[in-house]
Amino acid sequence: MAEADLEILIRSIGKKQRKSLMDAAKKRHARLMGLAAKAGNKGAKDRFRQIAKTTLAMANAAARRLQVTAENAADSYARAMKRAAEEIEAAEEKRAKKAVKNGIKKKG
Repeated sequence: MAEADLEILIRSIGKKQRKSLMDAAKKRHARLMGLAAKAGNKGAKDRFRQIAKTTLAMANAAARRLQVTAENAADSYARAMKRAAEEIEAAEEKRAKKAVKNGIKKKG
């Protein structure tokens, strides 16, 4: 059960990081759009608008990568825990079979 909790925790951390990144990007976008509105000439306005647009696009891409990375890490962790549980179970079965086999040899 703890494995599932940790997997969920990894996913939630990824979501939180994505949200904080997008919040910061939106603030920067708003600041740049404000600078564009105050700019004196058309060239400066266009430049600030383009920087704002690019900032938001790059932040979206980075946030998407963060989310995918967190999901991949959580999936990898879940697979590793499942594999470890299966290995423990297989080792226990092997020990049990060996004990039964040794018991038969001693009686015979």
